[in-house]
Amino acid sequence: MNEKRSSVVSRRAVLGAFAATALVAAPTFSNAAGFLRGAGDIRRIRMYSGRTGESIDTIYWIEGDYIKDALNEVNYFMRDWRTDQTISIDSRTLDIMAASHNLLDANEPYMMLSGYRSPATNAMLRSRSRNVAKNSLHMTGQAGDLRLKSRSVSQMASAAKACHAGGVGKYSRSNFVHMDCGPIRTWRG
Repeated sequence: MNEKRSSVVSRRAVLGAFAATALVAAPTFSNAAGFLRGAGDIRRIRMYSGRTGESIDTIYWIEGDYIKDALNEVNYFMRDWRTDQTISIDSRTLDIMAASHNLLDANEPYMMLSGYRSPATNAMLRSRSRNVAKNSLHMTGQAGDLRLKSRSVSQMASAAKACHAGGVGKYSRSNFVHMDCGPIRTWRG
């Protein structure tokens, strides 16, 4: 009997260690994804670009699976419009953006000011503004700068922060919020 109990404890210890490791290693976007649960098991992103005149309204996740064609549409939409270069946008960033949008209960799409930035575009913007990071997550497809007409910068930043899932930059003078899937942090620009 003691031998059996010992193996159960050992099994529990292994399972406990695995669970602890999984929690530590889990991406921070899990909180953002949690805000999306109960929404019919779909995730949707709605944006338009004042730069290109394009818009996107797509369901990019259904019942636990990302939809490759929808993600490809997002990649193209969020491209560097100056160079026409694309990159794979990190789905965690989309989850944060979609979760924030849901928390705001907004009907209008986001206005996307900046998605992917090529290194050349980032360097050019950096030469013009001290608010552009040298190693910006925009260059890795992990960030978006967004605006809503119906919500203030403070409201948008609060919704993004409530996701506990990445970086939130509040740019009140320029009227936009930066959301990314990097480390959890906040700042004002």
